[in-house]
Amino acid sequence: LFKSWFVDFDPVRAKAEGRDPALPKHLADLFPDAFQDSELGQIPKGWEVKCIEDVVSCVGGSTPSTKNPEYWEGGTIHWTTPKDLSGRSAPVLIDTERKITPKGLRKIPSGLLPAGTLLLSSRAPVGYLAIAQIPVAVNQGYIAIPPRGELSPMWMLFWADRNMDRIKARAGGTTFQEISKRNFRAMRLIAPACCAARAFDKMAAPIFERIVKCVLESRTVAALRDALLPKLISGELRVKDAIRFLERSSL
Repeated sequence: LFKSWFVDFDPVRAKAEGRDPALPKHLADLFPDAFQDSELGQIPKGWEVKCIEDVVSCVGGSTPSTKNPEYWEGGTIHWTTPKDLSGRSAPVLIDTERKITPKGLRKIPSGLLPAGTLLLSSRAPVGYLAIAQIPVAVNQGYIAIPPRGELSPMWMLFWADRNMDRIKARAGGTTFQEISKRNFRAMRLIAPACCAARAFDKMAAPIFERIVKCVLESRTVAALRDALLPKLISGELRVKDAIRFLERSSL
């Protein structure tokens, strides 16, 4: 859907050629019926080429001193590094390996970011993507996009995925590649009419919610497996008892 609407401009192209855009009228009406020239080529009439910094807020993070136990011991605040996104099959963050304390949080200029924030790893490596399902603080390995811009983190997730080669091409560094917030903010994109972007968000949200639900269920099943399997192997728990437990858990 994202590619059709915002990359190939299929509804606009169909209307410009006098064809049926194959959309309900309330959606078809969100798209113009002509193109205009721009620095990025032809784009739908009325849409604009903008810098990322003009449509979303981009922030980074930091690491509280690991030498100060007051920042870490007993911490309950989620704090993420790109390692938390390694190996994930879905662009979702539901937990973090490490937690910090309120004192540790005060050492991070961007503070606690709200659930719904898009996370883009900016180094080691460049390119991990996830939308946080929890309030989270970030380290210096991220560019974070909170949900308070003209374009939503959901929309930017799909844009970043489609444009990852461009993002990586702007990275630099000798020891490891890194894209700075400054270079990322300066990137140009085709900003659609707000009504079209909001319509996409509304259609994509239920699908993304199902993905989140599947990730949570998979995590629960994995936790049960890790808890029950050693007991089954050792004989501490019988198979029929494990089955009864799973039935009570509705799994």
